[in-house]
Amino acid sequence: MPVAEALARITGALSPLPAETVSVADAHGRVLAKDVVAQLTQPPAAVSAMDGYAVRAADVATVPVTLKQIGEAPAGDAFGGAVGSGECVRIFTGGPVPDGADAIVIQEDVDADGAAITVRDGAPVGRYIRPAGLDFRRGEVLLRAGRRLGTRDVGLAAAMNVPWLEVRRRPRVALLATGDEIVRPGDPVGPNQIVSSNALALAALIRAHGGVPIDLGIALDTRDSLQTMADGARGTDLLITMGGASVGDHDLVQSVLGEKGLEIDFWRIAMRPGKPLMFGRIGPTPMLGLPGNPVSSLVCGLIFVVPALERLLGVADAAAAGDETARLGCGLEANDRRQDYLRAKLTRDGDGTLIATPFEKQDSSMLRLLTESQCLVIRPPHAPAARAGDTVRIIRLEAATSDL
Repeated sequence: MPVAEALARITGALSPLPAETVSVADAHGRVLAKDVVAQLTQPPAAVSAMDGYAVRAADVATVPVTLKQIGEAPAGDAFGGAVGSGECVRIFTGGPVPDGADAIVIQEDVDADGAAITVRDGAPVGRYIRPAGLDFRRGEVLLRAGRRLGTRDVGLAAAMNVPWLEVRRRPRVALLATGDEIVRPGDPVGPNQIVSSNALALAALIRAHGGVPIDLGIALDTRDSLQTMADGARGTDLLITMGGASVGDHDLVQSVLGEKGLEIDFWRIAMRPGKPLMFGRIGPTPMLGLPGNPVSSLVCGLIFVVPALERLLGVADAAAAGDETARLGCGLEANDRRQDYLRAKLTRDGDGTLIATPFEKQDSSMLRLLTESQCLVIRPPHAPAARAGDTVRIIRLEAATSDL
């Protein structure tokens, strides 16, 4: 199955999770389930943008001119009277502009002698005045449902006087590794075993994209072990298995979970790395079977798990992986019928153009190369041979390219 079709079928089978209420202080990184409406007008009244004097612009049209100070308007307080002809009010940044005044003369442009204020540089109507509602007005929708809240969004919501926010519940994702050949980091490693990295890497990926990983452990290649450990996925929003999805004699995921009601939508994708990928459902729980190979598992996590999480979170306008382009740093041979995701270095040339240079070796067992990569170069099925300088689509990898 083509990658695009597989992704569409996975996300199409999922729906956004229910909402929950959180404090604005705990909302960073969460996805809004409901529009956020301003509960007040900001600023609530016309205020000064500078320290100085509130005046009538007509009185300072010709300078120098001496005005009489009749009071003060500090931030958080107000002058109770009105500014008349030939008068002014000492005002500070954020202070309400008194009635009668329509401009602010900054303090650097006056000479003060007690109540006698000599203005040396005039100000037109509206100078240094922030009108009521300059930022926003009560009832305006400033943050839309589907938005993942960043630092600035939290600050805006607080300024809108919104103490509680409706956000999507975090997806609970069960992770189940399979295979007699894998052990946890730090455990004794037998002569025919390898250390399992998939669950830890995918758990980190899930956390980074708003989910809650639940590590079910490693199931042995026996029916009883796999059935027992798979029971731990009950009540979760997504079950991800690692390994056991291909055609080997010891790959039990399809058969064992089939006894628990697994309905398979598809398995095997025309991509490299990551061909043995399976998607289905066990009762109410969607199930995604990833390859056991660490590189294949992580690449499939980027291509399929992240969009699945965004769908469960109701992320609006989620960016499609591979929307960005770069220039090839080396030539590539023609591709076969599978879509390739090539690990690559990312640099910039003298003109600032992004250059993606795939590693010479692309063996899917080489996890180190994935860590050293800044992007994946996407090669569509049957792509013709490419030359250095050709444009290719890329997927950036985490924050390693933040300086690019």
